[in-house]
Amino acid sequence: MHFAFIAFADSDAVSTATHDGRLAVFDDAWETVRDRYYDPTFNGLDWEAERAKFRPLAAESESPAELYNVLRRMLGSLRDPHTRVYAPDEKFDWRNPRYISIGISVREVGGVPVVVSVERRSEAERAGLRAGDVITSIDNEPALDVFARRLKAQAASSILAVTRLQMMAKLFEGAPDSIVAISWMDVDGKQRTTRLRREWRGRNTGLRVRRVRDRIGVVEFDFFTQSIAVDFMRALDGKLRGVRGLIIDLRRNGGGEAEAMTEVASAFLPAGKSLGRFTDRSGRIQFEPHTRAAMLFAADAVKTFPAPVVILTSERTSSAAEIFVAALKEARRAVIIGQSTCGCVLAIRRRHALPDGGELDISELDYQTAAGTRLEGAGLAPDEKITLDRQDIRAHRDRAIERAIELLQ
Repeated sequence: MHFAFIAFADSDAVSTATHDGRLAVFDDAWETVRDRYYDPTFNGLDWEAERAKFRPLAAESESPAELYNVLRRMLGSLRDPHTRVYAPDEKFDWRNPRYISIGISVREVGGVPVVVSVERRSEAERAGLRAGDVITSIDNEPALDVFARRLKAQAASSILAVTRLQMMAKLFEGAPDSIVAISWMDVDGKQRTTRLRREWRGRNTGLRVRRVRDRIGVVEFDFFTQSIAVDFMRALDGKLRGVRGLIIDLRRNGGGEAEAMTEVASAFLPAGKSLGRFTDRSGRIQFEPHTRAAMLFAADAVKTFPAPVVILTSERTSSAAEIFVAALKEARRAVIIGQSTCGCVLAIRRRHALPDGGELDISELDYQTAAGTRLEGAGLAPDEKITLDRQDIRAHRDRAIERAIELLQ
């Protein structure tokens, strides 16, 4: 989770082409985690031993990419998906996320990588790839071997299922404009192959609103931001006016700003209700959001929504989204349908600039719900569990939405 304002430290650029430069970057990253990490025991890890283990590897790195892989392996030992590093050429803006894609999205279903969606009018669609197909190889290497290798190399979540989900989503990552050869088995059991180009894509981070069965509203958004909070309130008084129930689809929501999440939660909970506590490494409360009657990001009163609510969750539901779900669940204000959430609920106060221009995110605050429940490493279980099924994927059937509509009718 991010707070609304993120400060960037100043640092003089160094070159990782030199031995001293590589060590300067490594030491700065290691020391920053030592000094600022929310848990002074580092989740039971001997942080000094990690330095002794990885520092020689950093010094011997033959490229910036190799150095940052070493840093990711070291940070991965914390089993904390929020604490991560970005090389100078891969800086990440979570408000406007970009990613490398070949035109398909893949999830692990039944232990194999299954295509869950194909971009319309993409090379992948023209090549014949369809939802429900099983990816069998990538650049002539078995797909499950590629998956296992990426799983080993990347930073881990404290929940294994979440780590597997994250790495499966990155199965085809590589240099932009490079070509990847893939093989797959289609729904008829036929083996097929093609070559696809890796290209940059952007995600639609805006609020998506629709009505189903006329009287049921559905809202979906991928991050909590100031603009989302304002648009959400306007939708309650606009497109969603008069609905008998609301479905909030957070299955792709990765969190966002604490204040924006508080704004949206205020539409469903009474003003003044605690949404939990953020504490620092000494146990002091640093931030305790409360719902409010007036909007922070617009000169309006909060629009309250009294009708029934169903929230859809998955392993991708994380950070601020988990806090939102927990608050409504503890207040018995919503029914939760889908899969358990990420269990990734730590807070980043400010991003740190590394000496070569890279960036480091560090979990500086822990979180507990208003009832005292710690979500990190545990997540939230749904009231009704609905898992992915290959047959449903082939048929483009969404059982979670179907069940939510059934409950609200």
